[in-house]
Amino acid sequence: MDRSLIITYMPGLETMTLDEASDLVLRASAPHPIDCVCWPDVTSYAPLTAFAIARSDSALYIRFDVKDMGLRAVVDSDLGPVAQDSCVEFFVQVPGSDEYWNFEFNCIGMLNASHRVERDKPTRLTAEQLASVERLSTLGTQPFAEREGMHEWTLTVKLPLALLGLDSNNLPEQLRGNFYKCGSATAHPHYLAWNEVDGDTPNFHRPDCFGTLWF
Repeated sequence: MDRSLIITYMPGLETMTLDEASDLVLRASAPHPIDCVCWPDVTSYAPLTAFAIARSDSALYIRFDVKDMGLRAVVDSDLGPVAQDSCVEFFVQVPGSDEYWNFEFNCIGMLNASHRVERDKPTRLTAEQLASVERLSTLGTQPFAEREGMHEWTLTVKLPLALLGLDSNNLPEQLRGNFYKCGSATAHPHYLAWNEVDGDTPNFHRPDCFGTLWF
């Protein structure tokens, strides 16, 4: 059964710094677990991960909270292979569109993002579009090699509705989407989803497995 959630409307977020907004989103929105181990035959490791989501009149705000064994942040620029690092992701599809969008962030906020109809035919975001997605990590922005031990970190992102082609004065009733936690090149590889993804091999590019995000 598909999971669903309500995106909390919080117009005051736009007057806040991203740090202030992050705290408010967590207090006002119930956290949702990213806890579906999608391919246990590949790896069963499951770092504790949750997200909270809200919106203002112009943007989506997503806060990810992670407790993970080991930490990796090798990718130091946007459009790099951040899914190999300690990574969280948001995939979304607007009703009536065949395209879906993937926003993938390593734990220091580097972003790999595209929109596409088919997985192997992406349209990468431009430098201007990438810059419009604000990010704030409790780990800072400097890259580092694998760190052992248990680590806790938070990443908050602000995603303009206009980037998705959405008009805040005429929003659809819902979006379709999914949230992920992964780290394919970490010491403890893992692939987790909010809404369960099936299949034989790891593949998050499955809009047919998206859940429902109500406005």
